[in-house]
Amino acid sequence: MGDIVVLVPNEEGTAALADVPGITAVAYDPGGELPAAAESAQVLVPPFLASREAVALTRKLPELRLVQLLTAGAENWVGRLPDGVALSDCRGAHGGATAEWIVAGLLAVFRHLPRFVRAQDEARWDYHSTDELAGKRVLIVGAGDVAENTEHRLAPFDVEVTLVGRRARNRVHGIDEVLDLLPHHDVCVVVVPLTDETRGLVNAEFLAAMPDGAVLVNAARGPVADTDALTAELTSGRLRGVLDVTEPEPLPADHPLWTAPGLLITPHVGGSVPRWLPRAYEVVAEQLGALARGERPPNLVEDGY
Repeated sequence: MGDIVVLVPNEEGTAALADVPGITAVAYDPGGELPAAAESAQVLVPPFLASREAVALTRKLPELRLVQLLTAGAENWVGRLPDGVALSDCRGAHGGATAEWIVAGLLAVFRHLPRFVRAQDEARWDYHSTDELAGKRVLIVGAGDVAENTEHRLAPFDVEVTLVGRRARNRVHGIDEVLDLLPHHDVCVVVVPLTDETRGLVNAEFLAAMPDGAVLVNAARGPVADTDALTAELTSGRLRGVLDVTEPEPLPADHPLWTAPGLLITPHVGGSVPRWLPRAYEVVAEQLGALARGERPPNLVEDGY
């Protein structure tokens, strides 16, 4: 039996997978003609942050068995693949960088760094006391890789962390408890995947349960939050926020969120660091190594087998 042919969207992919036994990686141009190897390709690695339109590539690969993503988010692919094609995400590649962004955002908001930057731009000495991260109670909604990395990076700041997952388990509360937990936390960090269950999770009721002055951090996906409800709470100044994702995205220039007090917005860059691609391909190599050994990839999101 020959090697499993894997289509990768760049030469970094062919180099990263060159030493994986049982795998032959072939680079393709996502916007151009597919190589001859596409006829026998069993695995497709789409480009990073590929849109829903990229799903059309799967219809051109007659032997396709698996779509292996470079992202942890799989919402553009779930439920859209041909029968018999499995889906695996890149969970484990971007958690550290995203967690670092979460901590940076919290420090920026609590220590008023955006306000100081604006003062610096005006050459104005804006001396005043600020808040601090130390001693805060942080609720993390989502209990996977990003949550674990975030808890680890928050530990030196002497904060109290509570985790919430889909279901209750050791050290993790169930999502059915979240409305009871929110009033007792100064920060809520949202790091859930976008699914039918999590779409609109952060709604008016969710936000109303947060205490005055609390900080909402969305490092998940924009549609996890109800934009109208979020805008109302943030523009009123009752809540503060750190958003790396919005709905819509990019956020229109005239959207009221841009001028909400106490809000820091970044353009979906939580995982965008120099080593994101090598880390992603390390995870891909693990997934495809398992496939070549006749095993199920550990990160399967949809099982097409």
